[in-house]
Amino acid sequence: MGKVLVTGGAGYIGSHTIVDLLDNGWEVVSIDNFLNSTPRALERIRQITGVSVTNYAVDLCDKTATARVLEQEKNIQGIIHFAALKSVPDSVRRPLMYYHNNLLSLINLMELIDLFGIKHFVFSSSCSVYGNTDALPVTENTPLGKAESPYAHTKQICEEIIRYHAVNTQVKFILLRYFNPAGAHPSGLLGEDNTDQVTAIVPRITGTAIGKFDIFTVFGNDYPTRDGSCIRDYVHVMDIARAHTLALAYLLSNTGAQQVETFNLGTGQGISVLEAIRSFEKVTQQKLRYTIGPRRSGDVVTIYADNRLAREKLGWQPRYTLDDMMRTAWEWEKNLTKR
Repeated sequence: MGKVLVTGGAGYIGSHTIVDLLDNGWEVVSIDNFLNSTPRALERIRQITGVSVTNYAVDLCDKTATARVLEQEKNIQGIIHFAALKSVPDSVRRPLMYYHNNLLSLINLMELIDLFGIKHFVFSSSCSVYGNTDALPVTENTPLGKAESPYAHTKQICEEIIRYHAVNTQVKFILLRYFNPAGAHPSGLLGEDNTDQVTAIVPRITGTAIGKFDIFTVFGNDYPTRDGSCIRDYVHVMDIARAHTLALAYLLSNTGAQQVETFNLGTGQGISVLEAIRSFEKVTQQKLRYTIGPRRSGDVVTIYADNRLAREKLGWQPRYTLDDMMRTAWEWEKNLTKR
């Protein structure tokens, strides 16, 4: 198929996408400085696929070092850009670090892809760009609301950087706004490599069940939702990974595509935090220790996707259910603890 550069390739979504790319015949090169990831992910990719992926431990904010990678790796057909700081609560505490890292890394890549003649770029965006919206389900044309966190604001700004830059370049871009990635590779060999700072709901649930955390906190039960807890659209990480492979193929094959296209990646089903807990308890037969806490700054109340555009244009379709997400995440958690 050709060669693709994946930034943030050792991260949660990046590593699963590399597996899907390799399974579909792509040659993959990774850039990841392991700020929020671990080299172990690359070894797990090798165990699953039999392929040892070359990784450059480079900070994308260092333009000179990034340029050296592109000088060394010839004939890159496209870039999938995951590398970014992503924790909502951490971005509230340390906003300047998020603006510096997430914006500068993208700006450097924008300048370098023109310099090295790379024509296809897939950007990892987020449903957080929509903010709190009354228009549900969310379509790609839903107006972007006020960002509820610095992290979300960086994604909004990055999208605008791409749109403004696109008018001055021959590069074609796809922005993938995914909702709440969850689950792990079905082999149980690859998943989200939790730390004590993990804030995503599913790894906090599995981490609590395995004993890493004392108790799981539901942040607020007084929201205007069916059970008072926040509602999200959970989508399996391998479904997200598949969408990136399809997006890259779409860019390469569709010469008439628009300069910038945007796609939502979600199942279209809104699931509350309490419903997610019940799914975990059902598939694992584990009773979760949880408590109700105060609302958390930066959280959106309710959001779920209209994914028709991704289905129609990319041929993408979610295959995994919420129960599948919980089951694979739990198998990964148990295997991670054993290792």
